[in-house]
Amino acid sequence: MSSSSELIFPASSINPSKWQFTWETQSHISTLRLILFNPKFKPSSQCTNISINLFMEKSLLIVSFFELEVGPETSVRVPVPRVLIDPECPVHFRAFDDYIEVKLSLLLPVDHPLVSGFDLSEPEEKPGSDTCFPFSVNYEIKKLSAMEEVHFYCRSCSTKLTKGIRLFNEMPSVDWQDVADNWFGTCCCSFGGISEKLVREFAKSYSCTTGVCLITGASVIICKEDLIGCEFSEPKGDQTCDSQVNSAEMTVLSSCSVEENIGVKPSNEVVEKMINGDSSTCIPLKLEDEDKVKSLAGISSEANGHIRNHKNGCCTNNHSERFSEEKEDEMNIELLDKQKIFLKGCLGDAFMLRHSNLSKDVKWIEFLCPKCSSRIGSYPCSSDNAPLDDGVRLYKHRITTCLPVHGLNDIFRDYTLEKMFSRQLLEAAQDELSFRTVVRDIHTKSPLSQIVLLNPNAWSYNGCSMHDMEPVAKIIMYPAVKLLFSANIKDMELETRKVEEWVTKNQADEVFMLPSQVTELITNLEMSNDMLPPSHMLLQGFYMSSLKR
Repeated sequence: MSSSSELIFPASSINPSKWQFTWETQSHISTLRLILFNPKFKPSSQCTNISINLFMEKSLLIVSFFELEVGPETSVRVPVPRVLIDPECPVHFRAFDDYIEVKLSLLLPVDHPLVSGFDLSEPEEKPGSDTCFPFSVNYEIKKLSAMEEVHFYCRSCSTKLTKGIRLFNEMPSVDWQDVADNWFGTCCCSFGGISEKLVREFAKSYSCTTGVCLITGASVIICKEDLIGCEFSEPKGDQTCDSQVNSAEMTVLSSCSVEENIGVKPSNEVVEKMINGDSSTCIPLKLEDEDKVKSLAGISSEANGHIRNHKNGCCTNNHSERFSEEKEDEMNIELLDKQKIFLKGCLGDAFMLRHSNLSKDVKWIEFLCPKCSSRIGSYPCSSDNAPLDDGVRLYKHRITTCLPVHGLNDIFRDYTLEKMFSRQLLEAAQDELSFRTVVRDIHTKSPLSQIVLLNPNAWSYNGCSMHDMEPVAKIIMYPAVKLLFSANIKDMELETRKVEEWVTKNQADEVFMLPSQVTELITNLEMSNDMLPPSHMLLQGFYMSSLKR
């Protein structure tokens, strides 16, 4: 990485005519902080007789000062966000080398339940009651299912992308190998090899179905037959699914959230998925006794007796080893080449993949809008360019559920790439207890960015000061994630060897993304970094930035 003295920031990223400001606070803290700066000024030496005037009824704060005690007084007008400011507390301010800091006291933190219950928006801006669940998959399934028919549109050009969709299901957890092993054990005598049986049956029936939309946290998965104006190459003959896939196949799915859809809690249950023709439903199946489980897996009476002869639950003799090998050979013979790929890892939606989603036999191709060529999704394929599971992933931040785009009835109107990324970043931090992440190219596996999570509970708003005659803007702070990042930008270059050492030393989490997504992500991080004064831009060789969450 280059040193801070060598970094060159493009002049186009700075507004030379206005002061830039950032309002920020943190969850559970009753202090609101303003950072005000202009690259033309050095406040500590050029701004004298600084005074702060707060007009709460107008949501306006005015910072006044003289330039070296020469000339008229300069006033900088800054809109104040919709928060509960304590009028009896004094306003504190201080001039630094490259910015002016102002601190206000709040009656309650910005995320306090009482504050969130207040209606601080104007009548015409009042959001619908359903915006409290902007990223709930179950909520989205409920809303989409309530519509008579849903078409998806390109967010960039409003082109209709799909035929009418009527059935919506949550994408079931597809890390079936780990779940099956955890549930039934990995030994060949555990329920007579039921783990292998379930994995095989899942792989045989795992395919997208016409008329059914699967919902994930970042995308909707549409069968290729339901797309309008799109053609794919036909899969090779040895990869075409036979009649077994289209017949009624029974598969046990893991972690399928059906509580919202059918009102049944999935604890101590597995979910039986029947793919029959053009419909797909998830039905809970209780494991009432051992015989029913064995019957589900198709275990013979001989195998059943073989199990009960091993009280220790583990096979150690040659007969059991031959039994396991024969069953494995039988499974591999029954599975087609395309289906065997599913045994090596789940596919996911290609937004942020992990090692468990990767396979050397699978490549990801970006899916473009047939009209404007915007990158709106992706799909997995193998030796040809046909979707491996017959499904195309359309990213929620690239599509809309209705017209006009961003209308109140558009269920995906609040989705952006930075919100989706920060959401999954926080989930990983909670699950993996890792606050360091390396983002890799999904194709080459080379590192594209390093990210260090600083504060997941920040609130912020960035903007520029207003002219004297300009009406005061009504601004609302948004939740954000403060972080450090590095990438191949400006004069900074990532050295692969140093990044790999950093990953090993810090046990950093690893995610894999399409290069175009990483480019957009880094652009957002750069824009946020440019809204900071020079003294806040760098820390320990990383750029400081933030993402909306």
